[in-house]
Amino acid sequence: MQMNRVVIAVYVSKMAEVQHPPSGTPLANVRAGESVRYADGCGETREHTNWHCLSFFGALAEDAQAFKKGDNVYADGRIEQRQFIGRDGSKSRTVHEIVVSPCHLIAPVRRGNKLAESAAGKNTANGSRTAGVKNDWPVAG
Repeated sequence: MQMNRVVIAVYVSKMAEVQHPPSGTPLANVRAGESVRYADGCGETREHTNWHCLSFFGALAEDAQAFKKGDNVYADGRIEQRQFIGRDGSKSRTVHEIVVSPCHLIAPVRRGNKLAESAAGKNTANGSRTAGVKNDWPVAG
């Protein structure tokens, strides 16, 4: 049996970059990170941030435009590896991406005393927005 599944809760580091290639299927890439805190050998608390590239296709790409810097996103998807030639034209580069299927916006960024609002997604009973999923999908929070 083989399985390629990722479930991740991360913070958006910058807004989506949406592209419309000739194939007609929109594509959006979102950079996001999650911090890990741990105690080093001396007992001091350290923090390390793992960065991820989330890729959205089709209607999900359009929904991803609603994500703002600092939003907490819960995503379900699969890991894919892609190779390409760098901008200098001489070096082959490898990228690991999480191709997102359904996702949730767990906690939108607070701006002043109001939550940041967006036209994309629907509001669920607990106030979180969803993108490309049914409203009964479990949401932490």
